[in-house]
Amino acid sequence: MPGGRPTKYTPEFLTIAKDYLDKFNSKYEDQIPSIAGLAVVSNISRETLRVWGTEEGKEEFSAILAKILAKQESILINKGLSGEFNSNITKLALGKHGYHEKHDVGGQSDNPVAVVEADAKEYARRLVFSLERAKRTSDAS
Repeated sequence: MPGGRPTKYTPEFLTIAKDYLDKFNSKYEDQIPSIAGLAVVSNISRETLRVWGTEEGKEEFSAILAKILAKQESILINKGLSGEFNSNITKLALGKHGYHEKHDVGGQSDNPVAVVEADAKEYARRLVFSLERAKRTSDAS
């Protein structure tokens, strides 16, 4: 018989994880779903949740984690674009999803153009600024 504590990966845990995914805002008052939010709700560490998401036999939970991250990304994009979320925080969070702004640094015609990657925070700030400017322009017309 193996030793150690019994696993917390149970059908009850999966029920909690699904409930969090569906009601992260209305029941748990999180603005976006997150692994950290699920960790708080389930009283299981983020590290354990990440490990479970990669383990064989826990595909159902892996799918829940993927949905949490996809929903998080979608909400960040939409609420960042609408101005509901702070642009700096939105940019920072989207950086965790692989979003990065790239700038062309111009040079002389005989020199190749170097591409410099900006941080996600600056990208979100510029994106929200551009959208706000476009909205003001359309409202003035």
